[in-house]
Amino acid sequence: MKRVFGFISFYIVLCLLVWPAQTYAEKVMPAGLIHIKTELSYATLIERLNDAVKKNKMGLVTRASANLGAKRVLKKKIPGNMVIGVYHPRFAVRMLEASIPAGIEAPLRFYITENANNTANLSYKTPTSVFAPYGVTALTEMATELDTIFATIAREATN
Repeated sequence: MKRVFGFISFYIVLCLLVWPAQTYAEKVMPAGLIHIKTELSYATLIERLNDAVKKNKMGLVTRASANLGAKRVLKKKIPGNMVIGVYHPRFAVRMLEASIPAGIEAPLRFYITENANNTANLSYKTPTSVFAPYGVTALTEMATELDTIFATIAREATN
C-alpha cells in the first residue's frame, strides 16, 4: 500500500511540474511567426485570404484542413483550421537558383484557425525567418520582397 501511495504521489508531483511547462510552451511564439486575431468568421477569413492572394499576384498552391478530414474520416467535429500554401513561379525560380535545398520551404504558408467565439485568427511565418537558416544572400533578398507581399496579403485579408 505504501508503494502504491508513493507512486501516486510521484505521479501527482510530476504532473504538477510538467503542466506549467506545457502551458508556457503553448504561449511562446517562434521567432518570425506573425499571429493576427480578427473579428472575422473562419469562412470569411478564408475567402478574404483567397482574394488577397490573387490580388497580390501570388498563387494558391495547397490547402490542408484537419477539421475537414476529421469530419469526413472520423465523423468528429473540431474547430476549423486550414493551412494554405502560397507561392508563385517567379519566386520559385529565384529560390532554386539560390539554393536547391531551400525548395523544401515552398510553398510558404498561411494558417487560419477558428476560435470558440466564431472568430478566426491568421498566422504565418515571415519569409525572411523561413529562409534565414540557409544563409544565402539571394534568398534573403527574395525573402525580403516576400515579407512585404505576405504582410500586404495578411493586412488585406484581416482588415
